Amino acid sequence: MEYRSLGRTGLKVSELCLGSMQFGWTAEEKLSLNILSIAFESGINFFDTADVYSRWVEGNPGGVAETIIGKWIKQTKIPRDQLVLATKVRGKMGFGPNDEGLSRKHIMLAIEASLNRLGVDYIDLYQTHSYDEQTPIEETLHAMDDLVHQGKVRYIGCSNYPAWRLTEAIWISKQDNLVRFDSVQPHYNLVHRTEFERELVDVCNTYGLGVIPYSPLAGGFLSNKYARNLNEPESARLGGVKRRYFNDKGWAIHDFINNLSIQLGKTISQVSLAWLLTDQVITSPIIGPRNLEQLKDNLGAVGMRLTPDQKKELDQASAWQDE
Repeated sequence: MEYRSLGRTGLKVSELCLGSMQFGWTAEEKLSLNILSIAFESGINFFDTADVYSRWVEGNPGGVAETIIGKWIKQTKIPRDQLVLATKVRGKMGFGPNDEGLSRKHIMLAIEASLNRLGVDYIDLYQTHSYDEQTPIEETLHAMDDLVHQGKVRYIGCSNYPAWRLTEAIWISKQDNLVRFDSVQPHYNLVHRTEFERELVDVCNTYGLGVIPYSPLAGGFLSNKYARNLNEPESARLGGVKRRYFNDKGWAIHDFINNLSIQLGKTISQVSLAWLLTDQVITSPIIGPRNLEQLKDNLGAVGMRLTPDQKKELDQASAWQDE
C-alpha cells in the first residue's frame, strides 16, 4: 500500500480510501464492520463518511455510517493515531430550519454530533459536503477555522464545489488568514470526466489540493457487474446508473476497458481504479464496496499503475472534449 500526502499537507493517506455510504444501507452492520477490519488489515488508513449517510433511506435517521465506524473503533481498539477519519457536514439532519447548511450554528452542532457518533476527540478531515448558497463563505470558513484552533478538526476540505467557488474560498482564506480547503472530493471516473477536468483540475494543481474522487467506478458500471444485452442485476443504484451510463458512449468505454483488463489479467474495476491512481493529481479514490467480494476486487488495484501508452489509450477512448 502506498501512502500519499494529502495535497500540500504532510498528512499521509492510503492510496485507496474506504467510503461508507453503503454502511447501514446496502451493507448491514455486521458486514460493514468486517469490511472496515479487512480494509484496515490490508493497509487502508483513510476512511470517509458523512453525517447524512444514509438519511435518504426509509427508516434511516442519518448518522448511521458514523455510528458503525465508531463501534468498529471501540471494538477493535485500534489506536486513534493510526486512522485518518474524514466526515462531512451540510446535509439535512433534522426538521428545523437550522438543521442543515453551512452556517456557524449548524456546523458547531454538527461537529459535536459527529464526534459523539464516531467516539473520537477530533476529525482529521472535516469537509463541506456541497456549497451552501444561502451562507456567506466567510461565515463557513471562520467556523471551520475556530474548530481547527479548538483542536476538534485537523484539516478541512470540500466536496461538489465548482471551480469558481473553490477558488473564491481559497482567496478568502488567504485574505482573512483563515484555515483553507486542502482537499476536494469531485465526482470523477472514466465515464464522468468533464465535471472535474474542464476547470477544477487546474485549481487543484495550482493550489496544491488533494483530490479524493468519489464514485470512481461509476456506481458499479465500471465493473463486471453490468454487461451489454444481459439481464440487469438487482441494485439499489440501478436507476441512476442506467440513466447516466447506459448509452452508446458509456458502453463503448466499458467495452474498451474490458478488453484492456483481459489483456492485463485484471478486472474492469481494477483497471478503472488504476487509471486514477496513475494520475499524479489524484490522491486517493474513494471505494465503496458493499460486500467482501467487491472489497477484494478493489484491493486488487493497490500498487497497480498503467504504462503511459495504456493511460493514453484510456484517455482517448473516454475523451470528452468533443462533446
